[in-house]
Amino acid sequence: MIWLILGSLFLGMLIGKLGMPVILAGHLDLISNMALYILLFTIGLDLGQNKEAWVKIKGFGYRILLLPLGIALGSILGALAICLLINFPFNYGAAVGAGFGWYSLSGVLLKELVNVELGTIAFLANVFRELMAVIIIPFIALHLGGITAVAPGGATSMDTTLPIITKTAGVDVAVMAFISGAVLSGLVPILVPLLVNLPI
Repeated sequence: MIWLILGSLFLGMLIGKLGMPVILAGHLDLISNMALYILLFTIGLDLGQNKEAWVKIKGFGYRILLLPLGIALGSILGALAICLLINFPFNYGAAVGAGFGWYSLSGVLLKELVNVELGTIAFLANVFRELMAVIIIPFIALHLGGITAVAPGGATSMDTTLPIITKTAGVDVAVMAFISGAVLSGLVPILVPLLVNLPI
């Protein structure tokens, strides 16, 4: 799986560098969105058929929220640790970490709240998080267990990284990943403005 992901990425880079057909170049957003929607639709079909997964999730009750809250805490604490290493303002680092992989929203929010430079840092940090998640999720699922594969994707575990989580960790974990991604996505517009304005 990991080699297919990396191979697809590098093949796309090669085709882009060599000169993509003009007919495709103007429709890349549409093509990638349609591919994502088809993937999510097929995952939805799989989730809908798997009654056992829903029974297990129901059994967790409110404890299911511990997964996204733990991911949120780990992401922010990890960003603060990096701030110590590079002598970066803690409030800015925490706000970047609270993007949870949702690069488009966190980048725009921090550009508006602070400046273009911090918005760019948030955008790039969260893009790299998503790219790294795509690469390491199969490895993590294989060596550390299925549920741990939810963490790298952060907010993207409900959409772009959900197919990889489903393939490598199973449908049971996919339901938890979707819930976790939804909760983290809801926290981004709350935590980013809150953290960037903290006097830390």
